[in-house]
Amino acid sequence: MDRIELELYLNNLLATVRFKDYCPNGLQVEGRHRIQKIATGVSASLAFLEEALAWGADAVLVHHGYFWRNEAAPITGRKYRRLKLLLANDLNLFAFHLPLDDHPELGNNAQLGARMGWIGDARFGENDLGWLATLPMPVTLEHFAAQVGQTLGRTPLVLGDGVRELRRVAWCTGGAQGYFDAAIAAGADVYLTGEVSEPNTHAAMESGVAFLAAGHHATERYGIKALGEHLSATFGLEHLFIDIPNPV
Repeated sequence: MDRIELELYLNNLLATVRFKDYCPNGLQVEGRHRIQKIATGVSASLAFLEEALAWGADAVLVHHGYFWRNEAAPITGRKYRRLKLLLANDLNLFAFHLPLDDHPELGNNAQLGARMGWIGDARFGENDLGWLATLPMPVTLEHFAAQVGQTLGRTPLVLGDGVRELRRVAWCTGGAQGYFDAAIAAGADVYLTGEVSEPNTHAAMESGVAFLAAGHHATERYGIKALGEHLSATFGLEHLFIDIPNPV
């Protein structure tokens, strides 16, 4: 597949022009023209790039790429080593941040909801990135946290007193702890995201709405994998999802 054809397809599929993001979405580092093997992963770390190259990838596709707003401009140290590896091996780097969070089928929130068995029926928060769903039956906070832990393969941090039965769930993957107040206002009984901040503890206790931090990486593994599988099924590309462990 031609690189330009893939770039145009991805930008259209994920509607990148709709988003004012913290980083450029799309092709971040140009490599070879012909693409047959794509490796996907959450973040374009050096370890990820090395595994992708060992597999023989022509392009890598990630959720967390490079060139973030307010990052230092000089190409030195860690940035130099990553870019040198990409350029020396003519390896394309595609990255999609908010557009991947948002996609109604392949996005991080959609994919996490599907794995948890939640059917989203409303949105909330900035750019409507947060999702809401009604559980089939009320559950305890203990039961809910156990289900999240079993699905994601890690025990979430749980804030809340656990007295209230949970029926209405809100979620937004990654570092969306700042959406907690919006989830409360939207009528959630429990909010699930990846990270936690100090004020979330007090907000959970005072509002009666439970808060779960299940890991930035852990909650965002599924969208990029689904996108790679979609490209493989649509264009016959070889695809490998590489999961570099990250406890955060």
